[in-house]
Amino acid sequence: MSVHVEVDLTSRVPVYEQVRTQVVAHVAAGRLRPGDRLPTIRALATDLGVAPGTVARAFRELELAGVVVTRRRSGTVVADDAAPAHVTARHAAAAYVRAARAAGLTTDEALDLVRGALLG
Repeated sequence: MSVHVEVDLTSRVPVYEQVRTQVVAHVAAGRLRPGDRLPTIRALATDLGVAPGTVARAFRELELAGVVVTRRRSGTVVADDAAPAHVTARHAAAAYVRAARAAGLTTDEALDLVRGALLG
């Protein structure tokens, strides 16, 4: 990864979230492009001085949002369809799903709210 990621260990923002948001920002700004390789979990964890599990969580969140894909032998790379608009929308959708589930909404109730927002 040719871009710089840093974390503030004194911040109230969890370290995995700091890593995740910085990678998303680099993709959105075009500093990371589809196919660009991210460092290994261990290498990035060592560079940042954090536990590998912390970086692994950030990478999992990025993969769930469609920002990166992990492939055997080639590692974690920026997804081919990780266009900035898609990244932002996917992140917002993932955050909405987490909030809807935390609120106890059914899938149909959550989708009804989205449909209403799209119509309104």
